[in-house]
Amino acid sequence: MALSRLLLLCMVASEVWDAETKPVDFVCNNGARRALNIVAETESALSECNDAKTFSTLVQLPCTELHIESWKNKSHQGIRGDIVASLRLLIEGVKVVRAQIQPGCASLPLQRLEHNINNYLLILTHLQLSGPAVSPGLSCVPQSTLSLNTVLLKYNQLISGKLEWFMVDLEERCTSQ
Repeated sequence: MALSRLLLLCMVASEVWDAETKPVDFVCNNGARRALNIVAETESALSECNDAKTFSTLVQLPCTELHIESWKNKSHQGIRGDIVASLRLLIEGVKVVRAQIQPGCASLPLQRLEHNINNYLLILTHLQLSGPAVSPGLSCVPQSTLSLNTVLLKYNQLISGKLEWFMVDLEERCTSQ
């Protein structure tokens, strides 16, 4: 079991390395995007941790609703700003929770979650986009939760929803590279 997790970690790390050095490869490689999504693995790792089911501090949730019509009117810079703002909001909440929990069952999975969110931030912020830079801004008023399951659900919705739609929109770059 530990060996398989180590192997998976090595695989994900190699995918992240490629994505960080060439973010356009992340856009063009559906497999790399799927490999980077560790939500199911994190849920599994935390399923037996009683110390992580609920938090003592509210965690603000990312904006996950996707309004297709309004996204069609946004620039790529604006869309990236929306996703980056949501990821930053989420990573700050995970950092606060990690600082408050005792070392134990949930420590490593929450640390990996924080690193995973940071990897997405690195990829998005290093992605070369045309047009004027747009400051990251949320597209909603964030809700809060004490539930780990809700945090993971919203994180998964963000990366398999908004982020994936954005990557599909950018795939036109893949054929021109």
